[in-house]
Amino acid sequence: MVIGFAVIAWFTARIRAARLRPIGGDRPHSLPGYHGWYVALWLAIPALLFLTVWSLVLPGLVEQSVLLDPAAQALPESQIERSAILGEARALADGSLGAAFNEEAEALIPAYQEASNFYGVIGIIATLLLAFACGAYAFLRVRPDFRARNRVERVVMWVLLIASLIAILTTIGIVASLLFETIRFFERISIIEFIFGTHWNPQSTTFSDDPGSFGAIPLFWGTILIGAIIAMIVAIPLGLMSAVYLTQYAPARIRSIMKPVLEILAGVPTVVYGYFAALTVAPAIRDFAVNFVGISSASSESALAAGVVMGVMIIPFVSSMADDSLAAVPGAMRDGSLAMGATNSETIKRVLIPAALPGIVGGVLLAVSRAIGETMIVVMAAGLAANLTANPFESVTTVTVQIVQLLTGDQEFDSSKTLAAFALGLVLFIVTLLLNIIALGVVKRFREAYE
Repeated sequence: MVIGFAVIAWFTARIRAARLRPIGGDRPHSLPGYHGWYVALWLAIPALLFLTVWSLVLPGLVEQSVLLDPAAQALPESQIERSAILGEARALADGSLGAAFNEEAEALIPAYQEASNFYGVIGIIATLLLAFACGAYAFLRVRPDFRARNRVERVVMWVLLIASLIAILTTIGIVASLLFETIRFFERISIIEFIFGTHWNPQSTTFSDDPGSFGAIPLFWGTILIGAIIAMIVAIPLGLMSAVYLTQYAPARIRSIMKPVLEILAGVPTVVYGYFAALTVAPAIRDFAVNFVGISSASSESALAAGVVMGVMIIPFVSSMADDSLAAVPGAMRDGSLAMGATNSETIKRVLIPAALPGIVGGVLLAVSRAIGETMIVVMAAGLAANLTANPFESVTTVTVQIVQLLTGDQEFDSSKTLAAFALGLVLFIVTLLLNIIALGVVKRFREAYE
């Protein structure tokens, strides 16, 4: 209702402002649209703010009213039992629960419904009165010399500032929560053992803390092996070569078809890649290891299977960045190389790629940060075993997979096993942040060179 009245106020104020005559022959300060937005904002914002506050205090008011009802005298003295019965009565009253488990809760349904209706009507009336009062105040200020544009632009500026602060505060909240829980973890487990230990088996610490079970080196190595080595061996050559072909060799018609098809890979859900890795790629790699490499104990869960599919997934990241970087190289450099007698391939190898190298490197670093944060493909294709091995045909795990495993299931949140997930998350956050900073710095230098 408030939004609907705000729309009506916008049209009404706009029409009123358009019909006003300027004072002394001067032009009105603001266009009619600004007057309409001024009145609509004055009507909507205070009313919506009041409605938000009222929705927060409404449950408390309803509960206090229910507790004064004679039927509430039969509630038990225990606060836990009392809260459970009141919550059940509330659910029965609003229809989210079909049957009662406690007779006391069923007796409180009429009191809850009556209190909810009473305070609900009060909230609606107060919201509409506030909306009309604020709207009337703003409507009376619609005059030719009124600076409505300045007021509206100031509101827009505050909205943009709040949006920016939400993003910043969210990041600060994430970092603070990770730091707080990580500090609690390192009060129990040595940071040296965590960073440099080679044995990871937190499952053995369910009933007692064993500092020797939190060595995260196998997790770090598994993350690097899958996300930064195998995936990059697949993604960098294919992505770079596809970008070179699309920018230097492909006709315009083929480029207009192939580039969107290539970028479709970025929109495929990771669980689909996981199914593809587990059902198609992993068995093929296992058969290859058994028949051609001679590894009789090869498993269908391997770092190679996860890394190959992950590399295919991040090809669009490398290709798109390399494509933009090659296209941004000044045409005079390419033309000058060809004019000097160099072939097209020599120009690409010795002129275009070196000139676009900062942007290409930035794309690669962004792709690495995307790869090391991947979870689903590793869970379905690489397994959960924390092995410290260089054999790509063996099962390994990554930091993200262990975070998911540690935070799921029925276990105490205050245990070292659970707190270890926050320590791993902080390490992953720092590594990803550093990679993004380096990548953005490289891209910034690239843009300054060729703007």
